[in-house]
Amino acid sequence: METHEEPPLKSIPPSSSDEKNRKAALQWENTITGVDQRFNSFHEFKEALHKYSIARGFAYRYKKNDSHRVSVKCKSQGCPWRIYASRLSTTQLICIKKMNENHTCEGGNVKAGYRATRGWVGNIIKEKLKESPNYKPKDIAADIRKEYGIQLNYSQAWRAKEIAREQLQGSYKDSYKLLPFFCERIKETNPGSFATFSTKEDLSFHRLFVSFHACISGFEQGCRPLLFLDSVPLLSKYQGVLLAAVSVDGNDGIFPVAFAIVDEETEENWHWFLQELKSALSNTQQITFIADFQYGLKKSLPEVFENCYHSYCLRQLAEKLNKDLKGQFSHEARRFMINDFYAAAHAPKLEGFQRALENIKNISAEAYDWVIQSEPEHWASVFFPGARYNFMQSNYGQDFYCWVGEVQELPITQIIDSLRGKMMEAIYNWRVESNQWVSKLTPSKEEKLQKEAMEAQSLSVLISHGSTFEVRGESIEIVDVEAWDCSCKGWRITGLPCSHAIAVFDGIDRSPYDYCSRYFTVESYRATYAESINPVPNVEPPPTGDSGELPIITVTPPPMRRPPGRPKVKSADPLDSIKRQLQCSKCKGLGHNKKTCKAS
Repeated sequence: METHEEPPLKSIPPSSSDEKNRKAALQWENTITGVDQRFNSFHEFKEALHKYSIARGFAYRYKKNDSHRVSVKCKSQGCPWRIYASRLSTTQLICIKKMNENHTCEGGNVKAGYRATRGWVGNIIKEKLKESPNYKPKDIAADIRKEYGIQLNYSQAWRAKEIAREQLQGSYKDSYKLLPFFCERIKETNPGSFATFSTKEDLSFHRLFVSFHACISGFEQGCRPLLFLDSVPLLSKYQGVLLAAVSVDGNDGIFPVAFAIVDEETEENWHWFLQELKSALSNTQQITFIADFQYGLKKSLPEVFENCYHSYCLRQLAEKLNKDLKGQFSHEARRFMINDFYAAAHAPKLEGFQRALENIKNISAEAYDWVIQSEPEHWASVFFPGARYNFMQSNYGQDFYCWVGEVQELPITQIIDSLRGKMMEAIYNWRVESNQWVSKLTPSKEEKLQKEAMEAQSLSVLISHGSTFEVRGESIEIVDVEAWDCSCKGWRITGLPCSHAIAVFDGIDRSPYDYCSRYFTVESYRATYAESINPVPNVEPPPTGDSGELPIITVTPPPMRRPPGRPKVKSADPLDSIKRQLQCSKCKGLGHNKKTCKAS
């Protein structure tokens, strides 16, 4: 049966300038020398034949192509050019047995152009892609045209890059098959870790959850009970979304606790992620989550973590406010309202919150109502009941998401293992670095405490009664030492004594270090990084045999494929994203000018 190879790409006739750049192609004119030439494999023979056809400028087709022999003829009908190769007896070598080198067609003329398949282009760019993972399709097309005279469009170059990446990194499809063994290997090499996956009814991939023991232990032993939930879309062949729960260490560094890869971001997948996270965490401390209120998180968080606090992500709230106001107000008006919205969220006292809302109301009663109805108890500092240490945005773990960005185009098991490697290395480095610290608090907290201490020197303290003191400076504040509170609310919000509290400590001969959150101590920081993530050897499926064990399911890729075009990215901060709208000088309306104004 005659077999046909992949259709050729478009070729361009060589101009005088192209001829100078065809050195690479011209070097291939003798990759096929004739009868008795030998090759180590059929793959090597086919590669040589492909290069030979490009250098000689003709197209060919396979007559026979199996594991024992290959027979090829010129694609032009009636042309006598032929070649036949087969395995050399008693060896693995491939030998050319017959060859007719004569062309009677125009295909024998170099001026007819050069041909190549995407697979061949992928093979050519493989080494360069290894050196430059960000090798862009437009650059690939330019280089192939310059060196080989072959014209690629963007999608052809993109596909060639995909093929080259699979040659370098392995098959995306086969990576899903390895998931059962990969999860088992994680749990074997890192006891106490969680690595679970699930499929749909047709055994296609649905979701994968991973949390290493070192991350679980570090969060529970040394981190604040604070988790940021966020997602990032993946650019791999079969798409997917990475969900993550990231905490913050005592030096305000990010600390990844758990992550998952799911087929898409849905309420169901977020609920499942939270259930898996709850199973991984052993203690029952109240956790403050900073997360979006969408994708069912508003409902799922209190269902899964019964006593948790949910702080709405301020950035995402502001994005929604900006979107809902768009088209109704000018650029300046929306910018002022969003500024006031942020001011209301950060205000430590009720009067500051009310003042910010009054500013919004003066611009728009509708915007004021929107803010009032957005449940301020979930985002405003003055009302929020939990401890969030002045963190208000769910994308705090940007360093972790940068790691994801570096590996997101890899096959799924390699994404997970690359993240594991980065986390393993980071935990080791942070542990070694902390061994050099000599202060009681971590460097960032020590610096902030010293800054507050400097400001305390200009304050005066009056004893009121018991543990309550009056502190005077630019304002008058009341400090309650036993309650760890100051009327400025800075101590309660940050977990570090404010300048007013430190002024009191100086007067009663107490150490401010005794009144800092325990999470800021070097001791807690070292407990965070006490455990290590262990290496995971290469994952290979066990040999098939009659072992008596239950068969491992064969996971297939999700049916969803990456859509064409550039993927969407996370929105920028609303204050940065507001664009100046067109405003009519005649009617003062938005979205048009006076020439197109319909007002009479």
